[in-house]
Amino acid sequence: METAPFPFDPADFFAALPAGHGRRLGIRYGAHGADWCQLVLPWREDLVGDPARGVIASGPIVALLDMATSVAVWMKRGGFLPHATLDLRVDYLRPATPRREVIGRGECYRVTRSVAFVRGIAHDGDPDDPVAHVAGTFMFTGVPA
Repeated sequence: METAPFPFDPADFFAALPAGHGRRLGIRYGAHGADWCQLVLPWREDLVGDPARGVIASGPIVALLDMATSVAVWMKRGGFLPHATLDLRVDYLRPATPRREVIGRGECYRVTRSVAFVRGIAHDGDPDDPVAHVAGTFMFTGVPA
Protein backbone atom coordinates (compact mmCIF):
# COMPACT_ATOMS: atom_id res chain seq x y z
CA MET A 1 0.00 0.00 0.00
CA GLU A 2 1.28 3.44 -0.93
CA THR A 3 1.94 5.69 2.04
CA ALA A 4 1.98 9.46 2.19
CA PRO A 5 5.28 11.35 2.19
CA PHE A 6 4.02 13.68 4.93
CA PRO A 7 1.71 13.33 7.96
CA PHE A 8 -1.95 14.34 7.86
CA ASP A 9 -3.84 15.78 10.81
CA PRO A 10 -7.57 16.21 10.13
CA ALA A 11 -8.01 18.72 12.96
CA ASP A 12 -5.38 20.99 11.38
CA PHE A 13 -6.82 20.36 7.92
CA PHE A 14 -10.33 21.52 8.90
CA ALA A 15 -9.01 24.46 10.92
CA ALA A 16 -7.06 25.71 7.89
CA LEU A 17 -9.68 24.88 5.23
CA PRO A 18 -9.96 28.21 3.40
CA ALA A 19 -12.85 27.52 1.03
CA GLY A 20 -14.88 24.81 -0.65
CA HIS A 21 -18.20 23.18 0.02
CA GLY A 22 -17.16 21.86 3.45
CA ARG A 23 -16.37 25.37 4.66
CA ARG A 24 -19.57 26.74 3.08
CA LEU A 25 -21.64 24.08 4.84
CA GLY A 26 -19.88 24.74 8.14
CA ILE A 27 -18.60 21.18 8.47
CA ARG A 28 -16.11 20.94 11.30
CA TYR A 29 -13.75 18.37 12.72
CA GLY A 30 -14.99 16.14 15.54
CA ALA A 31 -12.54 13.30 16.21
CA HIS A 32 -10.47 10.66 14.43
CA GLY A 33 -8.56 7.40 14.80
CA ALA A 34 -6.25 5.29 12.69
CA ASP A 35 -8.96 4.40 10.15
CA TRP A 36 -11.93 6.65 10.93
CA CYS A 37 -13.02 10.28 11.13
CA GLN A 38 -15.97 12.02 12.72
CA LEU A 39 -17.22 15.37 11.41
CA VAL A 40 -20.06 17.65 12.50
CA LEU A 41 -22.61 19.46 10.33
CA PRO A 42 -24.25 22.25 12.34
CA TRP A 43 -27.95 22.97 12.00
CA ARG A 44 -28.50 26.22 10.14
CA GLU A 45 -31.62 27.72 8.62
CA ASP A 46 -30.01 27.90 5.16
CA LEU A 47 -29.33 24.12 5.21
CA VAL A 48 -32.98 23.22 5.85
CA GLY A 49 -34.72 21.37 3.03
CA ASP A 50 -38.27 21.61 4.36
CA PRO A 51 -38.88 24.87 6.25
CA ALA A 52 -42.14 23.56 7.73
CA ARG A 53 -40.23 20.74 9.46
CA GLY A 54 -36.83 22.40 10.09
CA VAL A 55 -34.85 19.33 8.98
CA ILE A 56 -31.43 19.60 7.32
CA ALA A 57 -31.67 18.78 3.60
CA SER A 58 -30.19 15.58 2.18
CA GLY A 59 -27.45 17.28 0.11
CA PRO A 60 -25.45 18.60 3.08
CA ILE A 61 -25.73 15.20 4.81
CA VAL A 62 -24.40 13.44 1.70
CA ALA A 63 -21.52 15.95 1.58
CA LEU A 64 -20.82 15.33 5.28
CA LEU A 65 -20.66 11.56 4.78
CA ASP A 66 -18.55 11.86 1.62
CA MET A 67 -16.08 14.05 3.50
CA ALA A 68 -15.99 11.87 6.65
CA THR A 69 -15.36 8.70 4.65
CA SER A 70 -12.80 10.47 2.44
CA VAL A 71 -10.83 11.61 5.49
CA ALA A 72 -11.08 8.07 6.89
CA VAL A 73 -9.25 6.88 3.75
CA TRP A 74 -6.48 9.43 4.36
CA MET A 75 -6.21 8.21 7.95
CA LYS A 76 -5.99 4.56 6.87
CA ARG A 77 -3.40 5.34 4.15
CA GLY A 78 -1.36 7.48 6.51
CA GLY A 79 -1.72 10.82 4.81
CA PHE A 80 -3.24 13.15 2.27
CA LEU A 81 -3.01 11.11 -0.94
CA PRO A 82 -5.19 11.84 -3.99
CA HIS A 83 -8.34 9.83 -4.54
CA ALA A 84 -11.80 10.30 -5.98
CA THR A 85 -15.22 9.09 -4.87
CA LEU A 86 -16.00 6.14 -7.10
CA ASP A 87 -19.25 5.03 -5.50
CA LEU A 88 -21.17 6.35 -2.51
CA ARG A 89 -24.46 4.89 -1.41
CA VAL A 90 -26.43 6.68 1.28
CA ASP A 91 -29.46 4.96 2.80
CA TYR A 92 -31.70 7.34 4.73
CA LEU A 93 -33.35 5.69 7.71
CA ARG A 94 -35.23 8.67 9.13
CA PRO A 95 -35.27 12.48 9.03
CA ALA A 96 -32.79 14.27 11.25
CA THR A 97 -34.27 15.86 14.34
CA PRO A 98 -35.20 19.49 13.63
CA ARG A 99 -32.67 22.08 14.82
CA ARG A 100 -30.04 19.46 15.72
CA GLU A 101 -26.55 19.13 14.30
CA VAL A 102 -25.74 15.96 12.37
CA ILE A 103 -22.63 13.94 13.15
CA GLY A 104 -21.03 11.90 10.37
CA ARG A 105 -18.58 9.11 11.13
CA GLY A 106 -16.74 7.36 8.33
CA GLU A 107 -14.51 4.30 8.56
CA CYS A 108 -12.10 2.90 5.97
CA TYR A 109 -12.19 -0.84 6.55
CA ARG A 110 -10.17 -2.13 3.57
CA VAL A 111 -7.56 -0.81 1.15
CA THR A 112 -6.41 -2.59 -2.01
CA ARG A 113 -3.81 -1.47 -4.56
CA SER A 114 -6.21 0.99 -6.18
CA VAL A 115 -9.44 1.18 -4.15
CA ALA A 116 -10.47 1.99 -0.57
CA PHE A 117 -13.70 0.61 0.92
CA VAL A 118 -15.64 2.74 3.41
CA ARG A 119 -18.75 2.67 5.58
CA GLY A 120 -20.30 4.88 8.18
CA ILE A 121 -23.33 6.55 9.70
CA ALA A 122 -24.87 9.94 10.26
CA HIS A 123 -26.77 10.59 13.47
CA ASP A 124 -28.12 13.54 15.42
CA GLY A 125 -27.00 12.57 18.90
CA ASP A 126 -27.53 8.84 19.27
CA PRO A 127 -25.32 6.55 17.14
CA ASP A 128 -27.74 3.70 17.90
CA ASP A 129 -30.50 5.64 16.10
CA PRO A 130 -28.80 6.72 12.85
CA VAL A 131 -30.24 9.15 10.33
CA ALA A 132 -28.38 7.39 7.50
CA HIS A 133 -25.91 4.65 6.64
CA VAL A 134 -23.21 5.09 4.01
CA ALA A 135 -21.11 2.61 2.06
CA GLY A 136 -18.73 3.41 -0.76
CA THR A 137 -15.44 3.16 -2.55
CA PHE A 138 -12.70 5.62 -3.40
CA MET A 139 -10.34 5.17 -6.35
CA PHE A 140 -6.71 6.19 -5.98
CA THR A 141 -5.75 8.72 -8.64
CA GLY A 142 -1.99 9.04 -8.38
CA VAL A 143 0.73 10.40 -6.15
CA PRO A 144 1.22 13.98 -5.01
CA ALA A 145 3.66 16.09 -6.97
